[in-house]
Amino acid sequence: MSRHDSDEAALNERDAGYLRRAIALADQGRQRGNRPFGAVIVGADDRVLAEAWCNTTETGDCTGHAETSAIRLASPQCSREELAQATLYSSAEPCVMCAGAIFWANLGRVVFGIDAVALRDFRGERLDQRDAELSCRDVFDASPSRIECIGPALREEARQSHLGAWKD
Repeated sequence: MSRHDSDEAALNERDAGYLRRAIALADQGRQRGNRPFGAVIVGADDRVLAEAWCNTTETGDCTGHAETSAIRLASPQCSREELAQATLYSSAEPCVMCAGAIFWANLGRVVFGIDAVALRDFRGERLDQRDAELSCRDVFDASPSRIECIGPALREEARQSHLGAWKD
């Protein structure tokens, strides 16, 4: 279920800063010809564990979403306990695949920008741009361990990355 515009999540300064970093990574990825998504994983000690943008166009890897790419970088270097205390910041609501990767990585917290419902306005009806219409919260709610999910947040900033980025 998506939130209404008036129900945008309020963020503290720390969360807002890292979410803005994820949005900046989305813009970097877009400049390289990829779809505009970025992610940052931050440990409880404020150490950046991984950063990534969607690289599906560059690599041809359909699983190269920002969140999965960041998880691939962080998980070999971090214990499951450390990841359970970490936050993944994503410029957009994680898709079903990324939500599953977040679960499998044992990440305990997610903060995202634009939500999937608003993102669908940019994607349109083209089959190659559509997503599985299931909220990341549905995946997280099925998890035996709690995954805190905050978003949408900084929605207007996050949506800027998508202006003109999708095919009509």
